[in-house]
Amino acid sequence: MSASHKREALKIKNLLAEPQNIVITTHHKPDADALGSSLGLFHLLRRMNNHKVTIVSPSDYPRFLNWMPGQSSVIIFDPKFPELTKPYVDEADLIFCLDFNSLSRINELETLVKPSKGKKIIIDHHLEPEHFADVWYWDNTASATCELVYELIIEMGYKNLLDVAIGECLYAGIMTDTGSFRFPSTTSKVHHIIADLIELGVNNSKIHQAVYDTNTEQRLRFLGFALSQRLKIVKEYNTAYFLITANDLDRFDSQTGDTEGLVNYALSLENINFAALIVERPEMVKMSFRSKGTFSVRDFASNHFEGGGHKNASGGKSNLSLLDTEKKFLTVLENYKSVLNQKQ
Repeated sequence: MSASHKREALKIKNLLAEPQNIVITTHHKPDADALGSSLGLFHLLRRMNNHKVTIVSPSDYPRFLNWMPGQSSVIIFDPKFPELTKPYVDEADLIFCLDFNSLSRINELETLVKPSKGKKIIIDHHLEPEHFADVWYWDNTASATCELVYELIIEMGYKNLLDVAIGECLYAGIMTDTGSFRFPSTTSKVHHIIADLIELGVNNSKIHQAVYDTNTEQRLRFLGFALSQRLKIVKEYNTAYFLITANDLDRFDSQTGDTEGLVNYALSLENINFAALIVERPEMVKMSFRSKGTFSVRDFASNHFEGGGHKNASGGKSNLSLLDTEKKFLTVLENYKSVLNQKQ
């Protein structure tokens, strides 16, 4: 634990010394790390000092996360009716911002959070954070925000408050953000944390099944369609990508989370070093990038597609049409031919 972490953890502990009105929020379209870290912290705070705690999500989240303890209490922000959420944010003494480093990641909810007088506390592991918060519990070497929440609990001296509900939420976030413990971010420290959670009583098999083995029929059919009809391979750049149209999503009645993990199938191909998922959404074209080895998809996304993230996992967007976005993607690829053709 670094000196800065200890200092920030002490700040947070002091802020929590008396009962507070607390809002926890996370990024748009929360994944398991975003929702898991939020719910893990939620359960901890509710066991302390009579805090009033509310989770506000900027959007809905995948149905395969509905098993998480406490998820039914999450308030989904509706940009058409912001007045329903505004009182929670306005009355907050503290606002915990989890798993995002820029207020733009919470979309329209930013209009409520940014002007709020509540102290803002970031817990996050993404690169190049914006400096909008009062307290920074941040580490870009952490595997997941859930890892940081666990460390914060220990550093504040509240290990005795850990229970199975908290453990299940934190396990899910670490599990998914490490690619089921296969990504380079899976350090020995991660395994020690996971061991602690299992000793606490967390059923790891149950969580794996809940997240990975609860597909709807339509999602499986969509996956088969995408693999057979929408996967493209650019051998000269060791690149593979999916191009998903709005009609494809409509055809298979796609729900939030149904494209989750699809990009990893492209990356799993032999000799592929870079994979992309390009999806036509109503508001814009959304993009997910994954890579192996030294190729930084964070830089790729930041330089060309208004995005960011981690070195080997990032996202971006485009306001061009789907086909024009594809053309731009292929044109940009030419600049990276040499690095993409290096043996990883």
